[in-house]
Amino acid sequence: MPKIVALGDSLTAGYGLSLHESYPSLLQEQLKRDGFDYEVVNAGVSGDTTAGGLRRLDWTLEGDVRFVILELGANDILRGLPPAEMRKNLSQIIERSRARGAEVLLAGMLAPTNSGAEYGRASMEVFPALAKQYNLTLIPFFLDRVAGIDNLNQADGVHPNPEGTRLVAETVYQHLKPMLEKKR
Repeated sequence: MPKIVALGDSLTAGYGLSLHESYPSLLQEQLKRDGFDYEVVNAGVSGDTTAGGLRRLDWTLEGDVRFVILELGANDILRGLPPAEMRKNLSQIIERSRARGAEVLLAGMLAPTNSGAEYGRASMEVFPALAKQYNLTLIPFFLDRVAGIDNLNQADGVHPNPEGTRLVAETVYQHLKPMLEKKR
């Protein structure tokens, strides 16, 4: 069965949620409902950075991987890592995924307001710039409709709760579905 790999950090892994509440699990259910025959692989690792995702990319892409949902960068931003380094790592992930025949759906992140205006702007510009450079479908903000809304997040205010994760899965599917329909 062809695969969709959800490559990401704790937001993909489903930090604080049961396995079936993670967005990749919810996405799998939606694909089945709509008749798309793909296995969704949750390749989320809590705390992962773009460098970590790049290091584990080869084993992540084993098998018949047709799509990669690339959700990395939030931890780079939280740790204040250089945006140029984040961009370089994401570029390599995109190029290596494509070399293996997988299409990439890129998930954008927004920097927290306490990261400084210049840093925040530079880090947030990475995602649309990469989408343009590689002609990728971009989810402008992975946590759209969820970030900063208390009743959609866990007590830490960062990780979506089950209700918030359902909205994240909807956002991802809204961008992924047209990509899948082109392959039907």
